[in-house]
Amino acid sequence: MLGYLPLNELFENYRSGILDKKQLEGQIFQFILDNYKQFHLLQWEKEDCIDYLCWLYPRISKAIDKYQEMGTSFDAYIGALVYYSSREYRFRETDHYFSEDSWWKEKANELSVRNAEPEYPEIPSAYKPVSNPQQILVLLLKSYHFASDDFISRVAPAIGIETEKLKGMVDELRILRLDKEEQIQGLKERIHCQFYRCISFERRMLAAPQDSIFQKKIQERLNRARIRLESMRKRLSTMRFEATNRQIAIVLGVPKGTVDSTLHAAKIKYKPKDPEC
Repeated sequence: MLGYLPLNELFENYRSGILDKKQLEGQIFQFILDNYKQFHLLQWEKEDCIDYLCWLYPRISKAIDKYQEMGTSFDAYIGALVYYSSREYRFRETDHYFSEDSWWKEKANELSVRNAEPEYPEIPSAYKPVSNPQQILVLLLKSYHFASDDFISRVAPAIGIETEKLKGMVDELRILRLDKEEQIQGLKERIHCQFYRCISFERRMLAAPQDSIFQKKIQERLNRARIRLESMRKRLSTMRFEATNRQIAIVLGVPKGTVDSTLHAAKIKYKPKDPEC
């Protein structure tokens, strides 16, 4: 079995056919691991080096293919690869740590300040019918996105409709608006990630040396991230959460004009009165 030879000799053995590519990759991996202190990885534990080499391994394969003798030895070539890639790896790990730490700290703050769930009064045994149940039904379907199952179960008896039937109407609306709901939810998740990304950049700026090139680069990335976050928030604000009148008409099995006139009447009825009048 071959021993762990210097990298120049290993590459010569590969070029002459003594080693195939997989064997060469494995030998390079083991050589770096056994001699990691010679590759400017002095502050790393061996376990950290193993994690780094697992991340580096695909690059070793590409480096072998790209290597050409142009006055530089294979030893120096791999040494440069390890040196620069280890700096990138440290940066990625630091970025991941700050991002994860920031996410959990902000999540903890959210949980600590979250308001308690509202307490609803006990459901009476009998509801007094509302004056215009059709109007209430259309309004509920219009704002279906914000209607919980508990709210639906409380409204249904008041407008004289079975709870399961009303839930079925809401579910039918959700199916009709499935693509739009997925777009809204996807955008919300991206905004959430972008928000924590901005927090991560802010924390890394505080940790960076004052007025350093690194701090200036992070400041530039933070500015771009904030612009993108604001753009995503504006886009979300223009997206319609409510169902369209045509979709409500399909669910109720009535003409769209009926829904239009019902909502118009509700708008007039519930329009805030001008206190000066």
